[in-house]
Amino acid sequence: AMLAAGSWRILAGGTDVFPSLQDRPLVGRVLDISGITDLRQITQSDDHWSFGAAVSWRDVIRADLPPAFDGLKAAAREVGSWQIQNRATLVGNICNASPAADGVPALLTMDAAVQLQSYRGSRVMPLASFITGNRKTKRASDEMVTAILVPKADTAGQGYFYKLGARRYLIISISMVAMRLSCDSHQKITEIAIAVGACSEVAMRLDDLERQLCGQPLVGASDMVSKS
Repeated sequence: AMLAAGSWRILAGGTDVFPSLQDRPLVGRVLDISGITDLRQITQSDDHWSFGAAVSWRDVIRADLPPAFDGLKAAAREVGSWQIQNRATLVGNICNASPAADGVPALLTMDAAVQLQSYRGSRVMPLASFITGNRKTKRASDEMVTAILVPKADTAGQGYFYKLGARRYLIISISMVAMRLSCDSHQKITEIAIAVGACSEVAMRLDDLERQLCGQPLVGASDMVSKS
C-alpha cells in the first residue's frame, strides 16, 4: 500500500544502495524491509524452493540445500567480504541488475523465477525475462520482489560456479560461468545447464552448447566446450 501511494526506495541489505550514493546523502522516502522476519526465510514446498527478499548471502551459504545449489553457494562466497555477505541479499543482487551480478548465472541454471507483490496482487515471472538490461528490470514502481523461486524439477545434479577477476577476492567479475550437471551411471551427460555473466548486458543461458553436450560422454565433453 505504501508503494502504491508514492515513490519509495526499497532497502534490504543496503550494500548496493549506499555505495551508489558516493558522498551524497540518502534522500527521499526509504522503505526498509530488513526487519520483516517472514522475508528472511528459505523455505520449500512440494514444487519449489523459496528465498525471501531479506535472505542474505550468508544465509544461502549456511542453508541445507541440494547439490544443485552448490553453484549459488560458490557465488555467495565471491560476493565481497564476509561483512558484505552477512548483510547483502540475494534478491537485492537480482534487483540491482548489474551485468556482473554473481547470483544471476547460477539461478538461471535452475530456471529460477521472481515473485513480485503489489497492492494490486502478485505475479511470477522467469528470472531470464525479469532483468532486461544494465540496471533495468520489469519491476513496476508499486511492486517489490518478495522472493526468488527455484522449481524443484530443475534442481537435479550438481551445481558449479567459476568467476574470473583481476584478483582472487573482493573484485567485480570480468566474466563468470555457472553450470548444473547430471550424468548417468555410464558417465554420459543426461542434463546440463550453462549460464554466463558479465559478458553482456544480461546474463544468459548457452542453449546451443547445452544441446550439443547433452548425451555426450563426460570424458571428452571438455574438448567440445573449448572448441565452442
